[in-house]
Amino acid sequence: MLKQTEGSHAVAEAVGLCRPEVICAYPISPQTHIVEGLGEMVKAGDIEDCEFINVESEFAAMSVAIGSSATGARTYTATASQGLLFMAEAVYNASGLGLPIVMTVANRAIGAPINIWNDHTDALSQRDSGWIQLFAETNQEALDLHIQAFKLAEEVSLPVMVCMDGFILTHAYERVDVPTQEQVDAFLPPYEPRQVLDPTDPVSIGAMVGPEAFSEVRYLAHAKQMQALELIPRLAEQFKAVFGRDSGGLTHSYLLDDAETVVVAMGSVLGTIKDTVDEMRAAGEKIGVLGITSYRPFPLDNVRAALQSAQRVVVLEKSLAVGIGGVLSTDVRMAMSGLQLHGHTVVAGLGGRAITRKSLRSLFAKAVRGELGHLTFLDLDWNVVNKQLERERTTRRSGPAAESMLRDIGVVATGIV
Repeated sequence: MLKQTEGSHAVAEAVGLCRPEVICAYPISPQTHIVEGLGEMVKAGDIEDCEFINVESEFAAMSVAIGSSATGARTYTATASQGLLFMAEAVYNASGLGLPIVMTVANRAIGAPINIWNDHTDALSQRDSGWIQLFAETNQEALDLHIQAFKLAEEVSLPVMVCMDGFILTHAYERVDVPTQEQVDAFLPPYEPRQVLDPTDPVSIGAMVGPEAFSEVRYLAHAKQMQALELIPRLAEQFKAVFGRDSGGLTHSYLLDDAETVVVAMGSVLGTIKDTVDEMRAAGEKIGVLGITSYRPFPLDNVRAALQSAQRVVVLEKSLAVGIGGVLSTDVRMAMSGLQLHGHTVVAGLGGRAITRKSLRSLFAKAVRGELGHLTFLDLDWNVVNKQLERERTTRRSGPAAESMLRDIGVVATGIV
């Protein structure tokens, strides 16, 4: 059914159609509307045989999710930013125990200073946790990926994060196709857990493992991710057969057949990039786009195949690995190993800064002309940066200087969000 709705509400409807048995939640912007919607659906009886559990923190949310999933219940939660960091210990436990929890991460920057707007720092901080990570470009894809995520999680017995850009997607109203319960039931079978905690037949899970076996445990987690790498495209094909649309998969290509310059990115920024590429194509530039949907497991072979005919690659990412540069770029460069390509990392949109077609067109034109450096910060205000660096050199004290810089750019500390 086509309907105009907020991205968060579309995700809530998708999760409800997947027949979760336990939803545990703690509110944090910008994911709150998702769990609010689910809470209303459970209270109204629209989701049958489901328990909605209010908890006191994000750590508690993931702890409850672990407990419910371990007892054999289909389990869902959601979080963002500092909330994801707060539950980090339990995030690792969930994957280490092989529990098929599905969690929405409404991507948001990590402070300090506090920032509630979008970038990908939160999810990418957990890239080595053992969770599968899928990134949505649109609200339709966010809806579709949640349905696929439950099936994927339960087939490989691993937890899945579905990442959608905070506010840009979560709070945007657009038309989506909401499937029927019959369609979702045809795609997603009832949950049959591989392991179940039962008081009448007690066992221990997550017990201590010594040096003699820990490497094997970690390798098995990696092996499951490699299984997921093969399964994700198959699930996308099954999804298309039931729902009639392409959604999910490992990567998405746009105008790559003859592209000499390829832009690689994840999430909602892909829409703006494609619009910019259309403008440049009209002007005769051979440029295309590769969108990454599956960040973990990372599709090295797919990325390499998509890039091997290009001359240059621009990785535009909403994250910064402080001290080196790119996060997504590191994986893309591994895929490019041995290819004679010019690679460029562009850090953009940190803390919700707008990424405009005007800025992108100038950036891509520089790449085509061979004028783009190894690491670029899109639309960085060098006056502010240079002023602060000069102050650091003259004062040699970071504290007061940092406070002065924050005043200069209009940041006022009023509390924690």
